[in-house]
Amino acid sequence: MNEMLPFATYCLLMSSTPGPNNMMLVANGAHYGYRRTLPAILGTNTGVAVLTFATCAGLGVVFTAWPVLHEMLKLAGTLYMLVLAWKLAVAPAANGRPPERVGFAEAALFQAVNPKSWIRAVTVASVFMPAQWSIVSGALFVSFAGALIGFPCVSMWALFGVGISRFLSSPARRRAFNVIMATSLVVLALMLLR
Repeated sequence: MNEMLPFATYCLLMSSTPGPNNMMLVANGAHYGYRRTLPAILGTNTGVAVLTFATCAGLGVVFTAWPVLHEMLKLAGTLYMLVLAWKLAVAPAANGRPPERVGFAEAALFQAVNPKSWIRAVTVASVFMPAQWSIVSGALFVSFAGALIGFPCVSMWALFGVGISRFLSSPARRRAFNVIMATSLVVLALMLLR
């Protein structure tokens, strides 16, 4: 139990704080509602869990052996976030058409290039893996527990988007919201690139 509390706190903080996933979920929630954003929420949690499992099971060793791969991943993640920001920024607002909805597969696959998800996975693998368990059992446990802790946290961001959607009734407000969300993604991308 003494080891579980720091792990749970870490997962709670990583899932609750602003990041690429949460900005994407706010935008999806605002434009599509919670129910239609649920596949993206599940995809995000599934992608993070798979990434955490793979890292805990040994993939993290690859990045330790070849740090240049980690730098390439950070660059790829930054570029992808900039593409998402561009799509959001240029999404039409006047005719009421929202930006493209992110689905399960896209949200899950995004974790492979999301620097914040990699930071989380590597930290979990290096700090919170249960030492007395087998690698597979420990990796399954921290991946599943992290997903359970993360689900309500990322849902909160989607619900925040749903809550502010009523303020997006005019094209000008929708446009401003899209630009603010796109700018947030750009700032996060550049911060994670450091």
